[in-house]
Amino acid sequence: MVLKAKHIVEELGGKRCTIVEKGIDKKRVDFLKDLLRSNQFEVIVEEVAKTEESNLQLYNIGVTDLVFNPVIAVYELSLKTSGGEPVTAAYWNQESTASVKEYWLKEKQ
Repeated sequence: MVLKAKHIVEELGGKRCTIVEKGIDKKRVDFLKDLLRSNQFEVIVEEVAKTEESNLQLYNIGVTDLVFNPVIAVYELSLKTSGGEPVTAAYWNQESTASVKEYWLKEKQ
């Protein structure tokens, strides 16, 4: 769930994609898929092998926009929630449902 700065392009489902996250569970896939689709991205999800210890199905998720970089999109506040609020790192990582602007955007008092 951590934003990774490395920009990776791979083929998912027969299409070249920017990889958003790899090896994630269904709940995380659903969250990212909804968020990215609401921001007008074409999302590709691919199943990968199940984990041996928990038999949990894992997925890779990507977008067909090859110049998309999740780190840049989050820190530029260019992604929006379904309510129109900017997506922050805490929201992206599902640590908070509130979209509170980060400290570096606060006005000096």
